[in-house]
Amino acid sequence: MQMKKPRIVITMGDPTGVGPEVIARALADPVVRGCCHHLVVGDELAMARGIALAGTGFRIETAENVPREEPAEGVVMLCRVAALTADDLCYGRPTVASGDAVFRAICHAADLCLKGDADGMATAPINKEALNRAGHRYPGHTELLAELTGADRVVMMLAGARLRVALVTIHEALARVPALVTFERVLATIRITHRDVHRYFTRNPRIAVLALNPHCGEGGMFGDEESRIIAPAVQAARQEGIDATGPLSADTLFHFAAQGAYDAVVCMYHDQGLIPLKLLHFDDGVNVTLGLPIIRTSVDHGTAYDLAGTGKASAESMKAAIMMAAAMAGRRGGEDGAPCG
Repeated sequence: MQMKKPRIVITMGDPTGVGPEVIARALADPVVRGCCHHLVVGDELAMARGIALAGTGFRIETAENVPREEPAEGVVMLCRVAALTADDLCYGRPTVASGDAVFRAICHAADLCLKGDADGMATAPINKEALNRAGHRYPGHTELLAELTGADRVVMMLAGARLRVALVTIHEALARVPALVTFERVLATIRITHRDVHRYFTRNPRIAVLALNPHCGEGGMFGDEESRIIAPAVQAARQEGIDATGPLSADTLFHFAAQGAYDAVVCMYHDQGLIPLKLLHFDDGVNVTLGLPIIRTSVDHGTAYDLAGTGKASAESMKAAIMMAAAMAGRRGGEDGAPCG
């Protein structure tokens, strides 16, 4: 029996950045197109410009839902949720209208997933300032999607073929991190990471949990969060049947994780996890939001205004995000996963 292709909705991101271009270039890859049925959500003028910049020769056909059939050769399927003007499409200069278009695209894609009309969503990068200027007060995709889907707690995971890192705290000043590393937050991050990595990536994942301080606090000389907070959270997770190990020292753990000793690493703060992840997966890393009732992946880079309009933006992360969403959807459905995963 032939496996049905997952239906993946792709949000265009900031139309004044590299989003439309990298989407067009990603969809030109036969491997990406072979993974899923696609629907881009955004603005037609911006997408047409991205197609021209990428030199793919695509033509646009519009649709409200992700098609269940293969589009004709050379066609990009698009759902229009905005009607931007040329004034809204100056590279590197987002407007209120373009910020609102970003919001509308994310909301529509999430709605398609929640209704079962799409199996997952992959998002291009956005400008948070433009989103807020348009009256939508969210720090970014993650918080907006948590509200749209009614998720109580979400976890940011960055993933590549060799390493997956999940974050206890995300975009926080380093001085605030110790107070935010609580027993409840560490345990919740371990639980969500275990549940979704088990569901979408590998059964019964082996999870490494990092220390906060150098050398695991060196017996309390450099801090006691390890003994007071992290070790008890790991023990509580283990009592629930989760294969969690820690706290482990971050300066050595990643060597072993990258060699396959662990399936995911729970990190206490942003740079602790993202520095090694981006060292290994700078071009093809994928941002995955765990804890949502829907599948959401994203590129692991920003709007890249310095590259917007130059035709030089890499589509590798966008390709990886679409393919990972498709593979996750296949595994959720009880399959072994899409062949491109």
